[in-house]
Amino acid sequence: MPIIPNFLLLEINLQNNCYKGYRIEILTKKLDMKNTGKFQIKELLHQKTYLINGELVPWKGKTDNVYSTISSTQAYKPTLLGSVPHMDEATALEAMQAACDAYGKGQGEWPTMKVSQRIACMEQFVTQMKTKREEVVNLLMWEIGKTLPDSQKEFDRTVEYINDTIEDYKQLDRNSAKFLKRDNVHAHIRRGPLGVVLCLGPYNYPLNETFALLIPALIMGNTLIFKPAKHGVLLISPLLEAFRDSFPKGVVNILYGRGREVAAPIMKSGRIDVLALIGNSTSAIALQDQHPYKNRLRLVLGLEAKNPAIILPDADLDLTIDECISGTLSFNGQRCTALKIIYVHEDIREEFNKRFAARVDALKFGNPWEPGVMLTPLPEPGKPAYIQELIDDALEKGASILNKKGGETSDNYIFPAVLYPVTPEMRVYKEEQFGPVIPIKTFSDIQELLDEIANSNYGQQISLFGKDVKELAPLIDTLVNLVCRVNLNSACQRGPDVFPFTGRKDSAVGTLSVHDALRSFSIRTFLASKDNAINNEILKQLLETKDSNFVSTDYIL
Repeated sequence: MPIIPNFLLLEINLQNNCYKGYRIEILTKKLDMKNTGKFQIKELLHQKTYLINGELVPWKGKTDNVYSTISSTQAYKPTLLGSVPHMDEATALEAMQAACDAYGKGQGEWPTMKVSQRIACMEQFVTQMKTKREEVVNLLMWEIGKTLPDSQKEFDRTVEYINDTIEDYKQLDRNSAKFLKRDNVHAHIRRGPLGVVLCLGPYNYPLNETFALLIPALIMGNTLIFKPAKHGVLLISPLLEAFRDSFPKGVVNILYGRGREVAAPIMKSGRIDVLALIGNSTSAIALQDQHPYKNRLRLVLGLEAKNPAIILPDADLDLTIDECISGTLSFNGQRCTALKIIYVHEDIREEFNKRFAARVDALKFGNPWEPGVMLTPLPEPGKPAYIQELIDDALEKGASILNKKGGETSDNYIFPAVLYPVTPEMRVYKEEQFGPVIPIKTFSDIQELLDEIANSNYGQQISLFGKDVKELAPLIDTLVNLVCRVNLNSACQRGPDVFPFTGRKDSAVGTLSVHDALRSFSIRTFLASKDNAINNEILKQLLETKDSNFVSTDYIL
């Protein structure tokens, strides 16, 4: 029996849970608020200051309330968590000026500082940051609905990322602590900063992916303006003092508000050297268009993806289903690296669909701190309605919901719907759903499927499930030219952070990883000196006196 669209439920009279032959399902589970324990919000966090030019400046203007879609009461009601400043163009331009002054057109204290001194600042920051783990983890759960284990993992992974970046920067410095000689010219080559960075992070990984931009940009000597995402904004508050105490004034400036009100004016000034953004291509293009000197603008972008899974006939279905559950529904599918469409071979379609749909229905929905929970409230209030639109569109065009719970709706969630068969005419086939709905499409001709993937606007990652090496080998050889990471019998993911993270086409610009990000936020620069007595004596004195921070063969162990 088909399912009626949930948004029509308020407009009909219910009789025996049916309406004109349509089965009606409503997610009626009430979340247990008695077990919040230490995770309960005991005090509202009203962020009344912002960081600019090395000071936490009081904000006396308009503020925006921050709500969680997690209810603190038995009768559903969004929970007020606190508030943040709603900043304006004038304040945004102040922050930009502070960052520009700190960079000083390359002459500022931070860009000319010794490598060891910048590292010391970063070490001080991460030491202070670690004292805020409990506060940040709790806010991750309440603000974006991330499970307790995943919230703890995000914090710990971010600390590890900072420490790994410090170590990789030391190695980069060691590799640069020498002179090269070619054609009678000595060269001392290092990597230097690019300038002033505007950094905009995502809501789904508001700490880890944001810091994957911030940390390498900072340690390479750039100064920056940072605006947190709309969701996951309060969790930056416990870290403001660490930023203030660890870096010279003006090096880190943190703004709040809407992107078009604070980020757009900054870009229009033409004084931003690097746009570092993890989000969607629409936002990235809009901001680029504001910049009057696009040829000067370096881009470091992590954008949307529609990562597919290809399931070959000989795939181990137990392993494949485990990985596809994780790939499609970890953090409710709100990850750019999530599996957003599954291609299953026609020969195993029936068995896969049956078992996969049953596994989805068995997943536990609850609050982030509940043991064993995988599905949690969605942080965007409008997301359930959007997912419902995708489901309704697919149903109208011939798809069915394979799992019994698919599409059940509550105030802050819509249960994952497994849709089959999906066709190119459906919105869920084309749009990056970024939420709990799973489209499945069959294939029989692998070449037709490869052409389909090649024609996609996206090219981040793919998951490939199978065993036959003779069949896998040519597929791998082709797929590495269509996407940037092929995951063999495993779900798509970003980590480990030492591996390259990037994409083709509309999925990314630049490469992020511990190693690559240092290069994305810097440029090779060097001192050249002809091999003659005068120059050689100058170089000798520079090295002996240590008067230059740039010309040095010292390095950090």
